[in-house]
Amino acid sequence: MGSLQLDDFVAGWVGGAAAVIVGHPLDTVKTRLQAGQGYGNTFKCVLTVYRNEAVAGFFKGMSFPLVSIAIYNSVVFGVFSNTQRLISQQRYGNSHHPPSLADLALASMAAGAVSVGIGGPVDLVKIRLQMQTQTFIAAANLNLKHRAAGFSVETAYRGPVHCVGMILRQEGLGGLYRGSSAMILRDIPGYCLYFIPYTLLCGWITPEGCLSPSPFSVWMAGGIAGAISWGTATPMDVVKSRLQADGVYWNKYRGVIDCISQSYHSEGLKVFFRGLTVNAVRGFPMSAAMFLGYELSLKALREQAEANP
Repeated sequence: MGSLQLDDFVAGWVGGAAAVIVGHPLDTVKTRLQAGQGYGNTFKCVLTVYRNEAVAGFFKGMSFPLVSIAIYNSVVFGVFSNTQRLISQQRYGNSHHPPSLADLALASMAAGAVSVGIGGPVDLVKIRLQMQTQTFIAAANLNLKHRAAGFSVETAYRGPVHCVGMILRQEGLGGLYRGSSAMILRDIPGYCLYFIPYTLLCGWITPEGCLSPSPFSVWMAGGIAGAISWGTATPMDVVKSRLQADGVYWNKYRGVIDCISQSYHSEGLKVFFRGLTVNAVRGFPMSAAMFLGYELSLKALREQAEANP
């Protein structure tokens, strides 16, 4: 059982890396839409990013999550799988006993809670790097320092390491966890609506008598689960993105409640559904790639372990 526990973490890294590569361009669009920088709708945001920054603009900030996903996604999948097995062992005396809905919910909540500790700083740096390219005219509207004409572009951070260093110097260790309260409120229910639909859909799509789901079943179930999870998580994801983007050039929000209040009063209820389409659309291929990478690598690792006991 010990090797299987490690396999979950390794497979989680593979799945996470696949998800970052597939989903990062749309994640950049989603972040900029939610942070409220005047991009308008999704199509206008895509065009603006492309015109101003070319294709590279969609991959801004990808290096850090791609590297750090080795830890973050490993933790999420490792904690979920091992917690699920522990619950089954305690409740049924067999770690491989099929989990109940309550078992899946508990394991999902554990994964969501633990992931914030690692995922908070990763998400913060990613969003800061995605959001740092803004014209000074936007800063000027907020009575901040700016250059003449307002057409030059400010680069606050030179890269992930510089970004972390700047945050630590300016805001201290707590600065790396800006928006973590909103992230907890997003991720605990979000992971329940991620792992539970995936498990149920996999069981439903897989033909009777098959020992494991086919790659197509994994891809389809993972994609649908991702669309459901990210779609329903959008309101709190908006709050989290705004809190984490806050601080690149100014400090606008005092916390979750203040962010919700200011956002609602300035833009109405619709602001909390900004990026919903991008989230749902992005959630399908990203999660499909994640679960497929996870399941296929997990299968390969276990077959290798059996061949070389």
